[in-house]
Amino acid sequence: MQQKPNIRIGYGFDVHRLEEGVPLWIGGVQIPSPHGAVGHSDADVLIHAICDALLGALALRDIGFHFSDQDPQFKGIDSKILLQRVYEMVQSKQFGIVNIDATVILETPKVNPHIEQMQKVLCPLLGLHPSELSIKATTHEKVDSFGEKRAIKAYAAALLYKL
Repeated sequence: MQQKPNIRIGYGFDVHRLEEGVPLWIGGVQIPSPHGAVGHSDADVLIHAICDALLGALALRDIGFHFSDQDPQFKGIDSKILLQRVYEMVQSKQFGIVNIDATVILETPKVNPHIEQMQKVLCPLLGLHPSELSIKATTHEKVDSFGEKRAIKAYAAALLYKL
């Protein structure tokens, strides 16, 4: 039997409803906006999608399995703490991150002006260089709840390697 390469890929996705008067956190950065994402934690869709991609790469289920929205200890938690814990799980399995590619879908406000700051926040938490964390942003072209500014979503893919 041929030995498999020691690389893994994971895919993550998250979505949250938007509500007026709630802070908008994306990639660990608070973005000025009249509407923010609603969730049990701080509802940072980008971090949640990255967490799911990392967990998925190692078949460790998903963010909800590890950090249940039924558990009061996670109510309002900073998603960067969840990301740190997920990265610790990755390291405990003797894996490192090659790169992460993520996309945020939000009609307004514009995400692109904040991407460098997101990389500055997230890269140190994951042991990555900004060239290894791609964050892209797009709109939903005014289609459905995302285009109507009622929701936000993010996708992420992560490539891991065995240390």
